[in-house]
Order: sequence, then C-alpha cells, then structure tokens
Amino acid sequence: MAPEEREEQAVRELQVSIDKLRAERAAARRNIQRRFPEYANLVDPKPPTVDELRAALGPDEALVSLYLGAFNSFIWVVPKQGPVAFAAQRISAKAIEEKVRELRKALEPEASTIADIPQFDLKLAYELYTLLLQPVEPAWKPAKHLVVVTNGALGLLPLSLLPTAAFEPKANLEPAFANYRDVPWLARTHAVTMVPSTAALRTLRQLPAGSTKREKFIGFGDPYFNTEQASESGQPEQVVQVADATMRGLPLRRRSSPQTRGVDSASLAMLPRLPDTAEELKSIAFALEADPSKVLHLGIKANEQTVKTADLSKYRIVVFATHGLVPGDLDGLTQPALALTAPAVAGVAGDGLLTMEEILGLKLDADWVVLSACNTGAAAGAGAEAASGLGRAFFYAGTRAILVTNWSVHSASARELVSDLFRRQSADPKISRGEALRQAMIAMIDDKGQADAGGKMLFAYAHPLFWAPYTIIGDGGAQ
Repeated sequence: MAPEEREEQAVRELQVSIDKLRAERAAARRNIQRRFPEYANLVDPKPPTVDELRAALGPDEALVSLYLGAFNSFIWVVPKQGPVAFAAQRISAKAIEEKVRELRKALEPEASTIADIPQFDLKLAYELYTLLLQPVEPAWKPAKHLVVVTNGALGLLPLSLLPTAAFEPKANLEPAFANYRDVPWLARTHAVTMVPSTAALRTLRQLPAGSTKREKFIGFGDPYFNTEQASESGQPEQVVQVADATMRGLPLRRRSSPQTRGVDSASLAMLPRLPDTAEELKSIAFALEADPSKVLHLGIKANEQTVKTADLSKYRIVVFATHGLVPGDLDGLTQPALALTAPAVAGVAGDGLLTMEEILGLKLDADWVVLSACNTGAAAGAGAEAASGLGRAFFYAGTRAILVTNWSVHSASARELVSDLFRRQSADPKISRGEALRQAMIAMIDDKGQADAGGKMLFAYAHPLFWAPYTIIGDGGAQ
C-alpha cells in the first residue's frame, strides 16, 4: 500500500473512532438526564432569565458573571434591584491567566521559611480589579455579598484578595507582614462566593431547608496511605521551637500536595500523609462544642467503609481533610476522587478512593461540605478540576455549599481560620456562610499571627497567603 493510501486509511479510521466516541458521549448524556436529572441540570444547566436570577438573590446580594474569551473578556452584574450592568474588556483569557499565575507566586511560593515568602504584587492585583470589577462597580458596590460565576484561571484566585484602590504598603513594619493590614482588600467590604453557573445558584436556592434534627459535624482526616505512615503515627512530630526561633528562620509549614504528575507509575501508597489535618478537625469540633471522640474519624478510621456506612444525612457539616485527586494522578484513576486510608492498612474492602461516582450515591443534608486539603490550585489547575467535579457530585448528593482551598495552606493559620469561621456561624445562626468566612478573614488580617513562647508576635497573618486560601463554592447565603 502506498504511503498516501495508508495515511488516508488512518484518517478514515480516526474519523470512525471520533464518530463512535461522540455517539457514546451523547448516549451517556441522555442516560444521565434520564437517571439523574438534578445532576444533569448542574453540569448542563439551562440559563435562567434576569428576573429568575433576581428572585434567587438575597436583598444584599449581587451576581457577578465573568467570561474570559479567546480575545476579549465580558462582565455582567445582576443586582437584586437596579439596572443590569455590562462591560467588555480587550483582554484574553490567556492574558488573565498569566496575571493570575504571577499573583499566585506569592500564594504558592517556592519557600522553605517564612522569610522566603515573596511580597504579594498589590499593583498587579489592583490592575486585575480595574479590568474586571471597577468598570461595573456602581452595580455591585451597594451589595454586601457578591455571587461570582467565572471560567478559566479566575477559579484559582479568590477575588476577595483584590485591592479596591491603589495602595503602597509601608516598609519595615513590625511584625513581618503587618504592612498588609491597611490594604483596601475587597474582603473588607464584601463577602464573595463562587457558583458553578447562574443556573446552579437558582437550583441551590430552591433546595428545601435542612432538618432541624441534624447533628453539628462529622469529620474524616489524616488517612494513612501506607503501612509505614500508620506505624509512624504514634511518634511525636519534630517541630522547631518557636521560642528559640527568629522570624527569618521559621519554617513555612504547609500541607503537602500529591506529587505524582510525570511519575511513570503512581499508587495510593505514594501520597504524603497530612497529620496536621487531625488538629484542624479537632479545632473545628471544639469550635462547634462537639466531642472529637464521637464525631472524628482519623487515621485508620478515615476509610471507605466508615464513610459509606455512616448516615451522613444526619450532619450539618461534613469535612474531608485529605487529598483531592484527578484522573491521571494515580494509575487507573479515571475520575476525580478523595484519597482515604489504604484498604490494606484499615482492613476493609475497596481501593481507598472515594470517587465522584461513589459520592453521587451518598445521601447528604449538609449546609457545608469542607474539602480542607483539596488544593484547587494543584497541578496547574488540575486541582480546580477535582474541586469542580467533586463539588458537583456533592451538590447532587445534598450539600448547599462547599469550602475548598486554593493553595497548599499554612497549617497553623488554616486551622485558626476554619475553626473561627464555624465558631462565628455557631454563635450567630443568622449569619450567612459568606459573611462568616469574610469576618474570619478580616480577624486574621487585623489581629492574628504567630507568636513566640513569650507572646511576642513573630509575624502577622495579614499576607493573603495566610488569610485568603479558602473559597465557598455554592450557596453562600444563610444556613
């Protein structure tokens, strides 16, 4: 057979394969629509009208929709009352992605100590604000809570950390990072919540109220991915004594992320353990005045069997403090998943993964699902895919909101932030999810930091690396 004939045959075979895949995809979509119509509405929603959106919004809310295109970007604002605003900007999704990537260098830094953390680029952050939010400012500024729909790289950058005015921080303020306390962050004035789509907001707002008989909290965390981790679990962790350390030499203690991309063969056993998540879960339990021994499933107990046999519909808050994975992270993984204790370690059946398909089969009645170590910025955005896929599954399973991290968090500040968030909601049931997060962020900026044994503050948590890692996806309104 002549070379040109072989090429034509290869093209025909490829086209047949493409047509077959398209037909299979269409059949799968029809099957999902038939079997899971509510989930289908989340992944392929019908766009609502402006009147329908206004009806879904609360009195102090405004919807901000950002679409990043190949050549231009577009911004719409639908306030609860008043005219709809629109702006078009001559900037591409790729250009915005480059700006986001540059800003994230200070949020996910290659730093081993606190002193190595780069300065956050306030000028670039304000430039992003002037491009995306300032042109439509009159429409959203009167609101107190912004519900944001976006695409592309903006899903990796919480808009709360954009300055609303140009600002030049003072130099050499003590403690370190205190010069960020006076920045006019958007978080100072507005709570921000992300939703997958405008239709998803309407769907979530139409959900019935949760049962008043629900218990407060259940948490799963610090799973063991191999026998070595399980055997080392009782050993004390080596920690630098803060009393004897200077700020410059303090280690930047962040959670480990899966490092399996580019590895020829990757298994569950290769994942790094997350021992600090156990402390975070205990802090949440104390904040909610719940008994950790009754509501937490840690180490060996953080396994598939425990999750699948628990009646999760009994809880207002469900927390998974573990790695979020995407297809390709592990051998044979074809869908997003949460990593749990290895079956060989826990002595249970399964593969140690709570996949998106399995999450769809759960029954929840939750105000919150927290994916505390599911880093949405991991693997150049692959983590965002994990949060998106897992998030849609959890919405279908019955949650109203999801709390996710956007980068590998600093352990101590993350623990304080999340426990403060739930302490505020527990103290005031009328406060919205978005406002509780905003208030916890501002408290971190203004008052919190790491101190030595004598109480002297070594560095402030005012740098956005510490206070801005969490984003609410879903319904940020009242519980």
